[in-house]
Amino acid sequence: MAGRSRKVRVLVYSHDTFGLGHLRRCRTIAHSLVGDYHGLQVLIISGATIAGAFDYRARVDFVKIPSVIKLRNSEYTSMDKHIDVSETIEMRKSIILNTATSFEPDIFIIDKEPLGLRGEVEDTLRFLKARGTTLVLGLREVMDAPHLLDVEWKRNDTMHKIGELYDHIWVYGPPHFHDPLVGLDVPETVRSKMDFVGFLQRKSSKKIAADASDYLLVTTGGGGDGFELVRDVIAAYLADPTLTMKAVIVLGPYMPNEQRMHFVEQSANNPNIEIIEFDSRMEDRIAGARAVVAMGGYNTYCEILSFDKPALIVPRMQPRLEQYIRARRAAELGLVRMLPPQEATDGLRMAAAIKALLKRDPPSVSAAAMHLEGLPTISRLVAQYLSDRAELETVTAQG
Repeated sequence: MAGRSRKVRVLVYSHDTFGLGHLRRCRTIAHSLVGDYHGLQVLIISGATIAGAFDYRARVDFVKIPSVIKLRNSEYTSMDKHIDVSETIEMRKSIILNTATSFEPDIFIIDKEPLGLRGEVEDTLRFLKARGTTLVLGLREVMDAPHLLDVEWKRNDTMHKIGELYDHIWVYGPPHFHDPLVGLDVPETVRSKMDFVGFLQRKSSKKIAADASDYLLVTTGGGGDGFELVRDVIAAYLADPTLTMKAVIVLGPYMPNEQRMHFVEQSANNPNIEIIEFDSRMEDRIAGARAVVAMGGYNTYCEILSFDKPALIVPRMQPRLEQYIRARRAAELGLVRMLPPQEATDGLRMAAAIKALLKRDPPSVSAAAMHLEGLPTISRLVAQYLSDRAELETVTAQG
């Protein structure tokens, strides 16, 4: 980029087939980078149907690609049921490559899927590698059960291609918490590229009063698979009349309408339950809560740590074991309490778990450090990659 009078450009790919986790993580990283560097702009490629519902900072924008939904059986379907999913993938592949060609990124960050959905990013990776773009793979600290991930990656020769194509791998967690590639045969060409950056800290957009924590927050993330959690929380309130702490239940934008209406009607006359369909600023909701009941996706877990909230995690067990592995490890470290989903179906047991949660200490009491250094670490790594590029203007972080 020497001699070119334009801002450093970072392109981010977020495949977004189930829930909001990928887009929210990419948006968090993008906002952090433009906050740290004046001379940088970020473009996010996203398949999320509601990508436009979120606010974006100056110098962060997104390109929407046709949406594909991952079903509970791990199969995919197009949002537009009149278009075959293979045709949708071809459209996505073309848009991704054309966007990369015109945007000319200096860094390309791929979130979680090394080759993209059904390999849709591989051609773009090879094109950009030939042009000298720095290619970065970002992985959650927990991907899936090793035996499931191993089968998936061997089928697509993924491990070999990671070693061939990528310059760096960021793991969004500390090394002592979990290794996303544990149990896999990881060649040195891949292992040597891995940096455990720490968890990605979140911030509230407004000041929360110290005495404002007067509710229990129940969140399902995107909500597409959140029916059981909401059902079990409402059942707990019905089973135990002494459970009177106000519960604010955020259903999520992807919860099917029939389920959504069922819960709204079921809780309409319960003064202790408030139903919210969607909130694009979940950080504020969690920051203001006394405690959190959640399924334990990556973003929610980072928010629980960031705002130091007692949490009860009821993890999803299908189609991936990611949430269960994360919750089990966090519970071992004393950061959260985990309740297996089969136990949460017992209304009285769930009620007792919620009551215990309201008396539980925050995570900081159990942990010497929660390793929320992910964003500043990423910022330093980006500066390192671009150290010879004068366009990158460092600014002092404000809070």
